[in-house]
Parts: sequence; structure tokens; C-alpha cells
Amino acid sequence: MASLFPRRLLGRRNRATQTERVRERKHEGFLRYANFRWAKISGGLCLLVITSYALIDVTPRPNGGSWYGYTLGTIGALLILWLTALGYRKRKMTRDAWSLKAWTSAHVYLGLSLLVIGTWHTGFQLGWNVHTLAWALMMLVILSGLYGVIVYATLPAALSNNRDEMTQMQMLEAIRAFDRQLHAAAQPLSPEDTAPVLASLDEDPFAGGIRARLSGRYPKDATAAALRALSLAHGGNADARQKVIGLLSQKEAALARLRAHLRIRAMLEIWLYVHVPLTFALIAALSAHIISVFFYW
Repeated sequence: MASLFPRRLLGRRNRATQTERVRERKHEGFLRYANFRWAKISGGLCLLVITSYALIDVTPRPNGGSWYGYTLGTIGALLILWLTALGYRKRKMTRDAWSLKAWTSAHVYLGLSLLVIGTWHTGFQLGWNVHTLAWALMMLVILSGLYGVIVYATLPAALSNNRDEMTQMQMLEAIRAFDRQLHAAAQPLSPEDTAPVLASLDEDPFAGGIRARLSGRYPKDATAAALRALSLAHGGNADARQKVIGLLSQKEAALARLRAHLRIRAMLEIWLYVHVPLTFALIAALSAHIISVFFYW
């Protein structure tokens, strides 16, 4: 019987190790998926392209119209079409090797490989034509994708820290609660002191547009203006004014939290409004490039 205890202990250790590995896989980001599997594949593909270009000893050097250029062009075009399928892929739920995490990891690293595949396909011959337009759009799509990777790798943590377990609706309700308190606290104030407070009560927390959201700057901030005006005011009911100043300070902090939340969300979402249209423009330019090559060259 005694010999069974080491076996049981070993079994428990094995199960604990397996559980820990499962947890690690669950918390593993798409960039580190499978120990950077797709990063290695992409790096190997780029190295193969660069090495083969250097080893081909012909004059003139291979360009888009050579067999080498056609090969890279075909690989690049197929890759671009496959990469655009990520949006459709997000609607399908699968696991393991073809999970969304694996697909996204491949999307990022194979997309980066187009920097080499697409550029070496041109043979470094660029000009004012539809072929260079397709290459330039491809570079813009890749750069916008890089921005998306960076913000999705860094900003969600900032978004969570700023929210402090509050939802956007709860932030809005906190601001409305301060407004109700301000409305009551401002009753004893003089008309001159009440006017900026009323402007603060009428303020739209979402005013300012996309530029204000991305910059985090609100030059027409009525709450900040009211706080400055009452801080400089004299006479009248000083106690009531101090109470209103305290409430305005709390409302300003609540507004700052909401606006920081909106700014981070805008930074997370804005890249898609650039990346997706650029992708469709790339496909159109790529189609024109292929048609012109096969039918007019």
C-alpha cells in the first residue's frame, strides 16, 4: 500500500503540470502563439526570398516581369487574399491549430512578410504607375496593421485601469449624479456665479468630435470654465460657492475618466476605419496591376 502513495503523488503533480500548461496556453497572446510559430515561419520565408534573390546570378537583376518576380507576385497576391479572410474567420469558432488566436498570429506575421515579398517582387523598380500604387497601398495596409497590433497589445490594460471596474454607463451616471447635486447646491449663488454652473449642467460629455476624443483636449470644457470662474469669484455666499467648487472638481475628475475611456476606445477603433478601406483599395489596385501585366504587357 505504501508504494501507491508516490504514484498518487506523481499523478497529482502531472495533473497540476498539465493544468498549469493549459492556463499558460489560455493566457498566451496571439503574438506569442505556439512559441512564436508564425513569426519563425514568416522569418524563414523572408530569409528564403532574400537569399534566393542574392544567389540568382543573372543580368539584369530579377524584376516583376521575370520568372522570379512572377513567383513572388503570385505568392504575395495569394497571401493578400488569404489575409483579407480574417474578418470572415472571426465569425467562425474553432480550436487548436486553426483557432482564432492561431489565425490572427499567422495574419500578423505573414502580413509582415509581405514587406519583403512585395518589395523584392518589384525588383526595386518603382515609378508613377499602377504597379507602384499597389505596392504603396500594400505598405500602408501593413503600417496601419502594425498600429493595430501595437494598440491592441498595450491599450486594453490602460482601458481597464482607467475604468477601475466601472462601465461607461456607470461613468455617465456618476456625472449625472454630480449634476443633480450641483443643481441643488447652486441655488443660493448669485446669478453671476450660477451662470457658469448652468453651462456646466448643459454640457454634453460626448461633445468635441473625433478630434477631441483622440487628442483628449476639450478647449470648450464648460465644467473647467465654471471651476475657474467660481475659484476667482468674490462676495456672495462663500460657503455655498465652496461647496459648488468641490462638486465641480469631482465632476471634472469624473469627466476626465470618461474622456480618457473614450480616447482609448477611439484609438483602439480608429485604425480599422483606415486599415479596412485601405485593404479594399489594395485589392482594387492589385487587380488592376494583374490585369495590366497579363493583358497589356
